[in-house]
Amino acid sequence: MSDLYPIKFKPIYLDKIWGGNRIKTVLNKDFGQLPNCGESWEISGVEGNVSIVDNGFLAGNSLQELVEIYMGDLVGDEIYKKFGDEFPLLIKFIDAQQDLSIQVHPNDELSKKRHNAYGKTEMWYIIDADENALINSGFNGEVTKEKYLKHAENGTLTELLHYDKVKPGDVFFIPAGRVHAIGKGILVAEIQQTSDVTYRIFDYNRKDDKGNLRELHTELAIDAIDFSYLDEYKTKYSVERNKSTEIVSCNYFTTNILEFDTRIEKDYFQLDSFVIYICLEGDFEIEYDEKTVPISKGETVLIPASLDAYQLNPLSEKVKMLEVYIK
Repeated sequence: MSDLYPIKFKPIYLDKIWGGNRIKTVLNKDFGQLPNCGESWEISGVEGNVSIVDNGFLAGNSLQELVEIYMGDLVGDEIYKKFGDEFPLLIKFIDAQQDLSIQVHPNDELSKKRHNAYGKTEMWYIIDADENALINSGFNGEVTKEKYLKHAENGTLTELLHYDKVKPGDVFFIPAGRVHAIGKGILVAEIQQTSDVTYRIFDYNRKDDKGNLRELHTELAIDAIDFSYLDEYKTKYSVERNKSTEIVSCNYFTTNILEFDTRIEKDYFQLDSFVIYICLEGDFEIEYDEKTVPISKGETVLIPASLDAYQLNPLSEKVKMLEVYIK
């Protein structure tokens, strides 16, 4: 039995020209003097931005060090066998005060070949959104490579894209290869593979502070794009109070939503995976071995695989959170 416990990390705040202040005003996170905080990386093993432990006797250690020392006890035996010392998921909040560029991510195979990296399949949970705010996911009809390239050259790519008006609670699953973008006025929780490979395919002809158009990756993107068309890009799900309800499941992660107002017993003995909680509303505590760890709105916590039984106690009238693991 290892001496691991529910682990919190110091958020890594990133200033972005398109960022705003919802990470502070909605999620109660203090990003200091950053003028436009666009992202808060909650749990990251990405090189150059590796999370540092913020609580308990492991405080000050990096996530990388934890994986190296605790291996399967931290992440799960099968996960450690597959990923080694690399933590497989990146958890972040994104606050878009302006439209983000339209992007696509390559799949594992293409990423490995070109960048010696994993691909990026991800999902978004909409936490907050202005009225009429839009998310782009996929195309609005059948698109051929030739048609796509013509619009890309003309700067009219948005004519081919599917947009959804969004509200809090909406979910979008974005497999590698799907064209996507977060519109202005939206705060999301993002769960993704550990990968920073992004191809920018359109940026509304915006110029940077030196008056140059931002670089586009048209050539790289063309082989990465999945041109198939769907009738519906938004994920449908229902919530069952006081019970974990699955909203997205794929090879890379499973995400449940859990809304509760009573004590919940958790038993993950069969799971062989770490579990991540992302607290979206209210406060709660994790009770284990006669100890407790409090979690507030806007906080993210990593439960090691070796800690497979504990209780969740609500500290407010209602708690809402995302629960993430790898099956």
